[in-house]
Amino acid sequence: MSSIRRSTGLSLLVAAAITLSACGNNNAGSANNTASGSPSQGNTPAQTAAATQEPAKQTLRILSGVAGGKTPEENEQFEQEIERLTGIEIEIEKPAADYSKKLMAALAGGEKYDLVYMGKTEMDQLVEQGVLTRLNDMIDASAVLSDPEVIEPSEWDLVKYGDGDIYSILNKKEGGTLPTVRQDWMDKLKLEEPKTLDEFYTVLKAFKEQDPDGNGKDDTYGLSTSGLYDIQGFMSAAGVKYRYVIDADGKRSIPYSTEAAVPVYEWFAKLYKEGILDPNFATNDTAKMRELFLTDRVGMVTYWDAWVGLFNNMRQTEDPDTAFVAKGITGAAAPDGSFMLRRGDPSVWGIPVNAEHPETAIAFMEFWHSEDGNILSTLGIENVDWTKGSDGSYTLTETGEEHGMDHGAPFPSSTKFVNPVGTLPGAAEAREIIFSNNSTVELSTADWPNAEKIVQNYAFKAMMGDLPAADAVKSMNAELKSAGLID
Repeated sequence: MSSIRRSTGLSLLVAAAITLSACGNNNAGSANNTASGSPSQGNTPAQTAAATQEPAKQTLRILSGVAGGKTPEENEQFEQEIERLTGIEIEIEKPAADYSKKLMAALAGGEKYDLVYMGKTEMDQLVEQGVLTRLNDMIDASAVLSDPEVIEPSEWDLVKYGDGDIYSILNKKEGGTLPTVRQDWMDKLKLEEPKTLDEFYTVLKAFKEQDPDGNGKDDTYGLSTSGLYDIQGFMSAAGVKYRYVIDADGKRSIPYSTEAAVPVYEWFAKLYKEGILDPNFATNDTAKMRELFLTDRVGMVTYWDAWVGLFNNMRQTEDPDTAFVAKGITGAAAPDGSFMLRRGDPSVWGIPVNAEHPETAIAFMEFWHSEDGNILSTLGIENVDWTKGSDGSYTLTETGEEHGMDHGAPFPSSTKFVNPVGTLPGAAEAREIIFSNNSTVELSTADWPNAEKIVQNYAFKAMMGDLPAADAVKSMNAELKSAGLID
């Protein structure tokens, strides 16, 4: 009940802020219109008529988490490139950190954006709060966005609510997360690709103890994660999924809080006790985890499929003679031989209800899913990130090589798009693992942020041996029930 009251209270706060903001805009617009036509301003009727005959400049104010340049300077170039390609004047605000918090705070404060980028968790909350515009009619009216070859019907299903209501447009076709291993270390230590938790233990122990980087020091770990993000490849052994499962009767459960997950927590506790698991795994952010992997400190991480290619690209760009090879692998198999990996939440663009230019926002999304938009969102900016030869071939510049063909959508939604440069080493193979193993999106609700704190607290205690895994799961489940977060 308390969760519902808090959610309702926030909804009213957000709705009130947007209403006040919208009212303020309307009033300001009326005042300006009156002033521009008033003789007291010194305008002649001819001047006023001429002014009204000029086509209005299309403008957009965008809040973005990923789309844009890699640096503030390149972000400006990105805006200019969009204007060159579309005629739309763009202002992109791209916070360097804490994007989700800034998005929610900005919308709660009545900030006006024409487009906002978000993940599914934010989308769920903003839809519940009535902050986003329903887009079904605008999508149906768009020849681009309604084209099933541009955005597949099954992808739209990921962002539908209720009776099919759609409040956002997909940014790209999401991949998933999976264990990523140093294949060159595997080859050097003559290890086979693991398929069970016992086999993973053997490999990770070797990475810890057999000096895989060859520097003669005991300074490597077998595995690093960024908290529970993302251990699904190991929970696969128990056949349990992160976040919520809701059965046919609407009963909610969180499989990570069930006895089925206990053996996997115990496996992690063993890795932690023996120094095989990075001791900072619970407090790592993803940047620290990536840094360990790129600097030969750890042999396996759990991360996005696209990052397999980015890891290889970064090291090979830095040193073309490097032996470094990152490879995505399936994770641990359940007793029936199947795998349970995670497909990423859809990343989307929404139009707030107080947006000033919703039609222009739709026009931008049509561009984003066009050939030119696909090139911009992958390769980047012409003559900055890439050049085009007289024969029509594309070549990445040194800057483009560093940027790794990711300017917001490394794998666009459109089935018509073929990257003219090709994909980064290992990325396509990792992506194939995600899509060929029935990887599914995790189910989130507005309650999940509260539930996640409880899940993480007890999961970390179990994984670090502070509590026996069975006791941690029992306490986790009891606290979730007491808080009304599971049934």
